[in-house]
Amino acid sequence: MDTITVLLLIGILVVSIITYILGKKKGISQNNKYWEDKLPDLRKDAIAKSRAVIGGQFSENLAPYLPNFNYLPTECKFLGKPTDFIVFKGMDNKNIEEIVFVEVKSGKAKLSPQEMNLKKIIQNKKVRFEEYRIPEELTKSKE
Repeated sequence: MDTITVLLLIGILVVSIITYILGKKKGISQNNKYWEDKLPDLRKDAIAKSRAVIGGQFSENLAPYLPNFNYLPTECKFLGKPTDFIVFKGMDNKNIEEIVFVEVKSGKAKLSPQEMNLKKIIQNKKVRFEEYRIPEELTKSKE
């Protein structure tokens, strides 16, 4: 190879490296600009969603004390997931006559797939009571 070809290749290599570095800096700059513009909107959206979730959770816990709630607050046991409440109707009178699963919703909220599945299971009467006994060797004192 002659000197001119080598110098030409070195020149192309130097120009390529400079172009790469400048392109990378421009890309980083554009990316930073994009996030600077986008971040305030993303934060506002996250705050709004967080407030909605917190408000919903607060409302769920408060529901038994709100007007038109069909059951006594003292007979409601909060679960949260997979349903909000299990109501033991009649528990205050020491005579449970019905067990009711209550899901609290507000606004235009709809049942989740898991909540719809739970509703279907209850409607199909696939509910039972089971007793579990702790093995005696685990509860006996070792004297």
